[in-house]
Amino acid sequence: MVRSPRPAEEAHSRSGAAVTAEGLGVRGPRGWAFRDISVAAEPGALIAITGPSGSGRTCLLLALTGRMRVAAGHAEVGGYRLPRQMTAVRRSTGLGPMPGVSDLEPALTVAEHLRERALLTRRFGGSLRGLFRPRSARAAESRARIEDALQRAGLDVDALPKGARTAVRDLERLEVLRLSVALALIGAPRLLAVDDTDLKLSPADRARAWSMLRGIAEGGTTVLAVCSEPPADAVVLSTGPHDRPRTDDPAHAREEREEREEREKAGDAPASGPAPQRPAPAAGASDAASETASAPRGADGAGGQRDGRNDEQDNEQGDGRHDAREHEGGAFDAIAEAGRA
Repeated sequence: MVRSPRPAEEAHSRSGAAVTAEGLGVRGPRGWAFRDISVAAEPGALIAITGPSGSGRTCLLLALTGRMRVAAGHAEVGGYRLPRQMTAVRRSTGLGPMPGVSDLEPALTVAEHLRERALLTRRFGGSLRGLFRPRSARAAESRARIEDALQRAGLDVDALPKGARTAVRDLERLEVLRLSVALALIGAPRLLAVDDTDLKLSPADRARAWSMLRGIAEGGTTVLAVCSEPPADAVVLSTGPHDRPRTDDPAHAREEREEREEREKAGDAPASGPAPQRPAPAAGASDAASETASAPRGADGAGGQRDGRNDEQDNEQGDGRHDAREHEGGAFDAIAEAGRA
């Protein structure tokens, strides 16, 4: 009789998840959070997501972990296809630190966080048969999971100010990152997702953080991390504006035309048609315009030209800021939509 592996053994024996995507995009209520993202990464790869703030980096992280539905393109994570198999992708991936999604409780201690995550993993991550095993066996399994996760995350609990009884609010930024990663690793995910990897870290701590994630990837777990400065050995995904589809792309032009037609039908934008005729100026206004045109060019004329150029520059800058705010709003709306789901 062949003994079937226990949940912990089965989880630890799994390899990392390969990640592939083509033309991936997520759209929120106010526009695209990101679009036209393509990648091909092997199991155990270190994948870095870069881009300016508000460009959809967190949305891409959530989409590739099955926690946000994609609106364009397709992806495959660990053999599961998105968006059709989002549930399976969620079960095989783990979330590290992600503001607003997996925040730690500042008042709880390190030991309380670890025990709680081990209990939840045993209850919802294993088989029903495992729940009926002796209590001593379940406790030993939980200790093994915790010790393995702490070792891979590089968190030395004994070196903390109060050991395992140290509250989260008393931890340094790098220690919080290590604890969040360890909590995610307790579930033995095939892909680990980390948001804001290098946020508020010194250059030395940043190097230690990447060394930790690189070690996890070398151990077989695929790592997907949002950052501002990716390491040289990472597979880089960028959500920056330069990676958006060109406006002269026929597919992009067709999508824009369809979107404009939908807005016109809904009454959000005026239908295209002949421009309205400007009313003829009154006689007095015409005489005043003639006098202005015949006036000699002087300081006032040069100043008027400069004012005109300044107005044009302000309009161009205003349009650029409007586009950036519109795109950033689309990313934030998509995150909010995923949170409500």
